Amino acid sequence: LLFVLGTVSCTLFLAVNGLYSASDDVIELTPTNFNKEVIQSESLWLVEFYAPWCGHCQRLTPEWKKAATALKGVVKVGAVDADKHQSLGGQYGVRGFPTIKIFGANKNKAEDYQGGRTSEAIVDAALSALRSLVKDRLGGKSGGYSSGRQSRESGGGDKKDVIELTDDSFDKNVINSDDVWMVEFYAPWCGHCKNLEPEWAAAATEVKEQTKGKVKLAAVDATVNQMLASRYGIRGFPTIKIFQKGEDPVDYDGGRTRSDIIARALDLFSDNAPPPELLEIISEDVLKTTCDAHQLCIISVLPHILDTGASGRNSYLDVMLKMAEKYKKKMWGWLWTEAGAQSDLESSLGIGGFGYPAMAAVNARKMKFALLKGSFSEQGINEFLRELSVGRGSTAPVGGGAFPKIHAVEPWDGKDGELPVEDDIDLSDVDLDDWDKDEL
Repeated sequence: LLFVLGTVSCTLFLAVNGLYSASDDVIELTPTNFNKEVIQSESLWLVEFYAPWCGHCQRLTPEWKKAATALKGVVKVGAVDADKHQSLGGQYGVRGFPTIKIFGANKNKAEDYQGGRTSEAIVDAALSALRSLVKDRLGGKSGGYSSGRQSRESGGGDKKDVIELTDDSFDKNVINSDDVWMVEFYAPWCGHCKNLEPEWAAAATEVKEQTKGKVKLAAVDATVNQMLASRYGIRGFPTIKIFQKGEDPVDYDGGRTRSDIIARALDLFSDNAPPPELLEIISEDVLKTTCDAHQLCIISVLPHILDTGASGRNSYLDVMLKMAEKYKKKMWGWLWTEAGAQSDLESSLGIGGFGYPAMAAVNARKMKFALLKGSFSEQGINEFLRELSVGRGSTAPVGGGAFPKIHAVEPWDGKDGELPVEDDIDLSDVDLDDWDKDEL
């Protein structure tokens, strides 16, 4: 079987067809059509974010299809393969499958659906949300995409996470900041700026949440703050620039939709994020927590400390740390153990007993793994991981179909190993001549 990996946040999974087809009343949504179909729509939408391999999703599928048919022409029902389109799932904070979101009057604030998984429960929730939307309109609250298009002077709350910067506040906030800043230079009279505003505001809220404030979206009225406009050579509106500590600002030339802006912000965040931790497998909890939290975990089995000493082991760990840094955008987990310390795990990964150091890439959800065949070096491991990233590399099932028992061990103390101390044996009372005859 071949590895198939996503391109935005590279993840290992087996190729599985989506759960829905064109013949269903469920509308298939992707990063290409989501903004047009859902965000710019006046309709109420129920959207399921699923993964084809997820058992709960498979059980929901017939009920979701039934609900879509019943609601046809009344409420739109869609589905996103969030395993395939991880950027879209990430944009809406999808952490598990299936996740169902309701996109009502304010498309920039989707609500989580927490109801039952039957078609009846789904239809009831949809009609209840629809009733609220219609009553809001009756009461004078506008619904749909256009409600977000407020001018900057209106003080609408939807731009609460966009930081307004001025000639006076810019340097102290941006220039020496450890955070990444995306700054829009706008003019109040500019039509393109008005079109960008709700997208920028919605992206600011999402990016703040997903990066825990490490990437900030800001805005500068360039007609008022002319020193800044002059310093950065602003000639047209809107102009968006990216500021990172110690680097010259660069122009953002991507798309102007919320999803485009968020995708770039998350790329900037992962570029500046520290590499993942490299953990020693000293307990079952370390293995399970790491491999369950990441769709791919990289496990190395290093030679016994008596074979390499501390310096030799550290050189192997340095190689792993460099690879973890290089592939940090993939969001993989990184683990290591000493040869013989977890012999059951070695056997289940086809390593056991020889050829150290060794490395396996494990998909814990599918209980499949691939083995490093080349050298345990930056070049060898890079080739191994790059092959996986483009869908090459053979997999095998983890022995026994599950992780074996993991033994609790003391963590490595960073020192050279010591041979076990043997008890002194007093040979003075042993008649060696007789012993040799008996043996012969």
